[in-house]
Amino acid sequence: MNITARKNVGAEVSGADLGQLSDDQFHAIQATFFRHRLLFLRDQSLNELDHIAFAKRWGDININRFLKAHSEHPEIALVEKEPDQQQNIGGGWHTDHSYNEVPAIGSILASREWPPKGGDTCFISAADAFERLDPVLKDTLMKLTPSHSGKHVFGSAAQYAQSQHQTGRLKGADQADELPDPIHPVVIAHPLSRRATLYINPGFTFRINELTELESASMLDWLYGEMIRDQFVERFEWKPGSIAFWDNRATWHFAQNNYRGHRGEMHRITIEGESLHRYISE
Repeated sequence: MNITARKNVGAEVSGADLGQLSDDQFHAIQATFFRHRLLFLRDQSLNELDHIAFAKRWGDININRFLKAHSEHPEIALVEKEPDQQQNIGGGWHTDHSYNEVPAIGSILASREWPPKGGDTCFISAADAFERLDPVLKDTLMKLTPSHSGKHVFGSAAQYAQSQHQTGRLKGADQADELPDPIHPVVIAHPLSRRATLYINPGFTFRINELTELESASMLDWLYGEMIRDQFVERFEWKPGSIAFWDNRATWHFAQNNYRGHRGEMHRITIEGESLHRYISE
């Protein structure tokens, strides 16, 4: 098994069959995930049961409330786009499940059918982004708490959800309407590394509570701009049999929507996480 670090975030793992991992191989992959927070694998032939079995080695599976489920395996959420559909799923910078009181560890996304070109997913490291900030700003951010919400994305009044419900790719608008808006620290101590990590994202963070609405919007926009500078973005080119496994507490991702006229299908399994806590500098 070979491991090659990517330039900005993540590592590519080769020479491993996720459907037939020995315990030693799994522990090596686990250590790589803990270190790099994002894994890429190619030429995998996982069937649905293999996918589920691999995910269960990491923890309990989150049954997604909003994405269309696989007809035989509810653990698997379908990320699909038909040739005539204009909008994709995940087409903006975000991290999954920050709108939950207990956010997910991460998601294991497997490519099943993919166009010959386009549809790359971009990633950034939220931990590296924090390290690049001015020390005074870091100290300020460690005292702040943002609110997160899924209502404006998945709720009954959300324009995005309305269009996706019509195609059958999303569900559960009523559940989204009932979601509480959890408050997480702006800077968390990552549960695995204890590393200071920015825990905000454009998809689901809507307000920093200690600031005025205008101050909050200005602060978030500035931070987002710093985090997604081109030189910090890692791009993954999908092919059939490709797999990406990302840590939702330490990375963002953005699925590019540049394959109109082609069909894409991916299977996603998300793993339950744990409560997040504020980073306290020593």
